[in-house]
Amino acid sequence: MPAYSLEQIAAITGGTCIGQTDARNLITRLCIDSRSIVDAAHALFIALKGITRDGHDFIDEAYSKGIRYFLISKAISSARFPDATFVQVTDTLLALQQLAAYHRSRFQIPVIGITGSNGKTIVKEWLFQLLAKDYYIVRSPKSYNSQIGVPLSVWQMEDMHQLAIFEAGISRKGEMEKLASIIRPTMGIFTNIGDAHQEGFSSIEQKVEEKMLLFTDVQLLIYRKDYPWIRQAVIDLQKRRKAAQKPIEIFDWSTHEEARLQVIAISRRQTHIQVDIRYQQSIHALQIPFTDEGSFENVLHGVCLMCWMGYDWDTIQERVSRLQPVEMRLSLKHGIHGCIVINDSYNSDLHSLTIALDFLQQQSTGLKKTLILSDVLQSGRSEQDLYQQIADLIRQKGVERFIGIGPQLMKNQHFFEGIPGLRCRFYPGTAAFMKDFSPDDFQQEAVLLKGARIFAFEQISRLLEQRLHETILEINLQAIVHNLKLFQRLLKPGVQMMAVVKAFSYGSGSVEIASLLAYHGVHYLAVAYADEGIALRKGGIRLPILVMNPEPGSFQAMIQWYLEPEIFTLAQFRQFVREVQQAGKSEFPIHLKLDTGMHRLGFEQAQLPGLIDALQQAHPYIRVASIFSHFAASEDPAHDSFTALQASLFESMSRQLMQALPYRVKRHIGNSAAIHRHPQWQYDMVRLGIGLYGVDGDPEIQHQLQPVATLKTTIAQIKHLMPGESVGYGRAAKVQKPTTIATVRIGYADGYPRRLSHGRAWMLVHGQPAPTIGWICMDMLMLDITAIPNAKEGDEVIVFGEDLPIQQVARWADTIPYEIMTTISQRVKRVYYQE
Repeated sequence: MPAYSLEQIAAITGGTCIGQTDARNLITRLCIDSRSIVDAAHALFIALKGITRDGHDFIDEAYSKGIRYFLISKAISSARFPDATFVQVTDTLLALQQLAAYHRSRFQIPVIGITGSNGKTIVKEWLFQLLAKDYYIVRSPKSYNSQIGVPLSVWQMEDMHQLAIFEAGISRKGEMEKLASIIRPTMGIFTNIGDAHQEGFSSIEQKVEEKMLLFTDVQLLIYRKDYPWIRQAVIDLQKRRKAAQKPIEIFDWSTHEEARLQVIAISRRQTHIQVDIRYQQSIHALQIPFTDEGSFENVLHGVCLMCWMGYDWDTIQERVSRLQPVEMRLSLKHGIHGCIVINDSYNSDLHSLTIALDFLQQQSTGLKKTLILSDVLQSGRSEQDLYQQIADLIRQKGVERFIGIGPQLMKNQHFFEGIPGLRCRFYPGTAAFMKDFSPDDFQQEAVLLKGARIFAFEQISRLLEQRLHETILEINLQAIVHNLKLFQRLLKPGVQMMAVVKAFSYGSGSVEIASLLAYHGVHYLAVAYADEGIALRKGGIRLPILVMNPEPGSFQAMIQWYLEPEIFTLAQFRQFVREVQQAGKSEFPIHLKLDTGMHRLGFEQAQLPGLIDALQQAHPYIRVASIFSHFAASEDPAHDSFTALQASLFESMSRQLMQALPYRVKRHIGNSAAIHRHPQWQYDMVRLGIGLYGVDGDPEIQHQLQPVATLKTTIAQIKHLMPGESVGYGRAAKVQKPTTIATVRIGYADGYPRRLSHGRAWMLVHGQPAPTIGWICMDMLMLDITAIPNAKEGDEVIVFGEDLPIQQVARWADTIPYEIMTTISQRVKRVYYQE
């Protein structure tokens, strides 16, 4: 990660250091919100001045939470913060941008810059999905495309990255030049042009001209030729570049005109769009797994880039077919009374409304379609023209119920009241709607919330959403991919990867994780029992699956679902062969387990002659897919001599078996720790287990891994106790002084160990430790929050995660991280996200 001394930051930003400095204290994190502080010891709090808030007003809070380094533009009394250091500049936002621009200048990797009225985030995320198999990519988190978001995005760049993708958004003239100097893209994508943020520009031509500044020095520009304003701006840019003797390569595409890539036919199906494309004098078919116009356009931008990068058409089609919806702004949740709630309250321009209504149509099968819309702000259109177009859209998309919120919609409701079959209601603001709200008014509907941020539609969303258990396990899919790639880079050429997803992917969720792993190049999956493998097959997973503890009663089901058993006894082998014969199958794959010292399961040396005879007799019904064993202590240097003995025995035993077989067989013995500690024994394949989920015993590797899971809950109630009062069952905890306790919504039925009662562990509330007090109950437990006076009911509580590692919780419980992960109850909702 980035690392700069305060002296370096002062030099880069033209600032002055106030207070003591130490070159050994390096800044690795930038913080702009005192509520979201991570790694305070190495964080620089940047006091940004906004329209309604000034970051300087939150320096006290940041200091109280451990921040000691500040970037400021106002005079501060350093005596109030005796051990803090300040870098004073004229403008903290400009300083942030200067720091990011300097950081960007240190890298020579390809950088893709994306701008346009809509689709920036989707294009960025889909480029990541399309290219992540081949490049280690850094990209803008969420929709960090503003004057603040862009420098925070660029700050993420590290030496390990091979490709960067950043989006840039503007709302007025003069903004893009600053963003361009930070991103410095080598390649550009102009997604489209529409009405979003039109209010800040005198004309659409001026907005296009401003956005084009991002591409002043790019080597390649991708755009859709069907937008005349963009096309003219590209022509003008080409002329300027030619005059400066700096030619630019243009990759245009179109559905109507001749272009480098031309869509010559479009067929919209129920589940996808089928297109024919002319590229390099050849016709190619492409199936896009979405049905709306916005997705079609966004996918084609990615296809153009892949064509330019030299991908063959089979690869392009295969990766496009695997694209997953991006729910970064638009989310879908289950609602009350059989409703679904689609929340797209990010912006409310006409173009994005069209896209959101398309999505509403897709998701509303069997449900009535309802739109709750706020006034559309900053459109640059007259109200009459704007709301007439919106009314036309509602009519075209078959909306059956319309709720308009805002003074403009109140004034223009006549455009909607004449639409046949449309039930309408209008409110001057969100508060008026909420006052009139009745849950019984919403039954079996697909409800689209589309509102400008100022209308705070999240309040409406909370009214409509189904109440769920407030303890959740968040799974960071990007972290899983990061960890997978880290271990993949440690493999010798040709070595394959088997990912262990047993025990519900160590508690993370099998199908979701398996789908991700399949996409990122894992060759095999391993589960403990047949029912886990069957669940994967039912979830659409097609990778080979090894069942590591197959029970004889499950053999028929395993054959039916093509699951490959681990074979470790002759009796088990013969029974499975009989099942294969009865099923009429041949060459069914099996995996032979050898016991080289673990003494858990497996054939021993003396049993090999009998096994070889049985294998020869079983031909052609079975085929040995792999021979493997299990290290007992590959992570522990103290047992390296025993690990070497195991490897030697595995080599001799496996060779004995291989010599008796008429075909080549894979071998594997290495687990997560052995991948990096004993690379000489990687053989044909390795098995990656807990390392995939961010846990390793080697401090150097652990430092590079990213935590995958965050278990969090909320405070249900806060109580204030007086000396002598007790807490929980058995009155086991009695307080000796005035104490504040919080009851939180997690207990041993959720998988939190009961042995962590009585202060043996703590959780994080507002980033501060809160120890357990009293006995942990089935569904709840109590925390001592006396030292956290700002805690309130409903606040988030971190059980484990990045700032409270699962390894620490395991140490408190005298167990291992495996046990903590795998015992998290299935009633704890899994939420998957990728940023």
